[in-house]
Amino acid sequence: MGVSGTLEYLSEVLSNVKKSKKKKQIATVSIKIRMDCEGCARKVKNALSKVKGAKSVDVDLKQQKATVTGFVEPKKVLKAAQSTGKKCEIWPYVPYSMVAHPYAAGVYDKKAPPNFVRATTDPSVAHLDPVEEQYSLMFSDENPNACNIM
Repeated sequence: MGVSGTLEYLSEVLSNVKKSKKKKQIATVSIKIRMDCEGCARKVKNALSKVKGAKSVDVDLKQQKATVTGFVEPKKVLKAAQSTGKKCEIWPYVPYSMVAHPYAAGVYDKKAPPNFVRATTDPSVAHLDPVEEQYSLMFSDENPNACNIM
């Protein structure tokens, strides 16, 4: 058996070794779910705690929000929440300060919790163009000469 035979043997042995699975990263999944009372909140919490890999479940009845932390996947958490029979979706809101035009159509939501707006991928709404940015900085509270301009 020469060098080529040894190389073939080693490549065959290495290819037969099972690759280990990647370890899941710890994740936080938030869900907007319709809850009316403490009984609904308890039902949702019980259903979400049964998700494989869930370490903690927090339910906020006031914001209609459930948060699952652990080694979970968003699709599985959503499916477990839907099994309660409640209307639910992945948490669609972002903080008010993350969006350039929070009162634009499609972003402003009356049902959003305080200081939150709907997330958007529309670049014209999500970011200021250079001219808008220049004007907003001109009249900003951080600009010491803003009162002189007005």
